[in-house]
Amino acid sequence: MSSAHSSAELLHRSFKLIMGATLIIFGTYFLVDKPVAFYAYNHHINHYDILKWMTYIPTTLESIAPIVLVLIIVDLSRHSLSHFQKTLLAMIINLAVTLQIKEGLKFIFGRYWPATWTNHNPSLIQNHAYGFHLFHSGSAYQSFPSGHTTIIFSVMSILWMVYPKWRWLATASCAAVIIGLLGMDYHFVSDIIAGATLGIITGMYAVYFFGLEKSDSSP
Repeated sequence: MSSAHSSAELLHRSFKLIMGATLIIFGTYFLVDKPVAFYAYNHHINHYDILKWMTYIPTTLESIAPIVLVLIIVDLSRHSLSHFQKTLLAMIINLAVTLQIKEGLKFIFGRYWPATWTNHNPSLIQNHAYGFHLFHSGSAYQSFPSGHTTIIFSVMSILWMVYPKWRWLATASCAAVIIGLLGMDYHFVSDIIAGATLGIITGMYAVYFFGLEKSDSSP
């Protein structure tokens, strides 16, 4: 398949993902987000410390990414990169790019949080504040899309596509973060869907631009 055909197919797949996610988010906003948030709150699910620890997975990946990048650069000075090192480099660069896109989307959509947990932010549970406020900045308007979900999917989507044998790890990592975010009332379901969609799409482009082939071996 030619490069032009590959890029056209990728664009088509991205468009279908965005359209599908938009429809799901629209329905989730009206039917699912509030019940799930209130269920977690009313049943005190956030009292389980394990859920909070689950939400640390993305921030841990974000913290170690610069260290891994330096190690790859040092190794590059001695020999060409292995397939796994190229995959790691794609993950790191994709993470950095996706984080910037995520910040822009947060400003564009300006959504209130499910719960109040920082700087007395308005929220559904505390103030019955619910909805989007387009082009609003500030910590009160940063729920959509979920940054934690964006991070984990931007990294794990690449692992899923390049190393099929490790899809169990990608699935478990993403599931753990999602469960933790919902249980702690850090995000609405639709926030998570949006973050996952963003991470998957940028992951597909990272695999394409880095020319990563699927590997049947382990990293």
